[in-house]
Amino acid sequence: MSVKIIECPRDAMQGITNFISTTDKSTYINQLLKIGFDTIDFGSFVSPKAIPQMRDTAAVLDQLDLNATPSKLLAIVANLRGAKEALEHPQIDYLGFPMSLSDTFQRGNTNQSISQALALLAEIQEACTKADRQLVTYLSMGFGNPYNDPYHVDIVNQFVEILIALDIKIISIADTIGVAQPGQINSLMTSLLNNYSAVEFGLHLHSNPATAAGKIKAAIESGCRRFDGAILGLGGCPMAKDELVGNIDTRTLVEVLNEEHILVNINDDAFRIAEQKALEIFN
Repeated sequence: MSVKIIECPRDAMQGITNFISTTDKSTYINQLLKIGFDTIDFGSFVSPKAIPQMRDTAAVLDQLDLNATPSKLLAIVANLRGAKEALEHPQIDYLGFPMSLSDTFQRGNTNQSISQALALLAEIQEACTKADRQLVTYLSMGFGNPYNDPYHVDIVNQFVEILIALDIKIISIADTIGVAQPGQINSLMTSLLNNYSAVEFGLHLHSNPATAAGKIKAAIESGCRRFDGAILGLGGCPMAKDELVGNIDTRTLVEVLNEEHILVNINDDAFRIAEQKALEIFN
């Protein structure tokens, strides 16, 4: 049984204060395109004031070599203007939208209430459908939040049903601040996968390195086969907390999948070169 790995250099880069040059970004992503990941979350079309690091996403895209890669491209958007800009680029296969279960985080992340964000999501989904592109919706704060906003698995189900009504077929549950426990991951993902079989569910987990493997194993046991990761475990949402909790390290993800006898079709030589480039670029 194969698995989809979504590599997230955008998430790794967005919280870094020092601007990474367009050339360094494109060189790094071009290396990632040689590895064999299902999808590269390569950039975002958002306000440069909000996320300065991503202000050159269109220029980076122009420098990517997509001629010999199996990987697809995903770009994050936070409003209709950004979505329309992303859809102008035929190289982009997926748009990603951060939809939060926490109203506090939604307002901080996209300057909208949950109800406003859902209305916007419907507009973006309509634009994607007309452009024959797919929308990936990230349900952030998917395992709880630090703001004392309401959280329960029933709330997750309510959001999923809203997204299904909009004909959104890919939903990634995001542990934005790294609070999810293995048992919680297994229970929620098992329920979602069993109850909503028409949806492709994924996980965008943040974790400290010591607990990452246990979380991945719990997700695998639930039947999840779509995982986001970032080489070296870099990244984190700069809108969530002052202290960023890094992404799942893609190397850890691959190692655990191999231990569990899950097929991972990647070029390890290209992977190791990318890891070295990440050490150089993100140092």
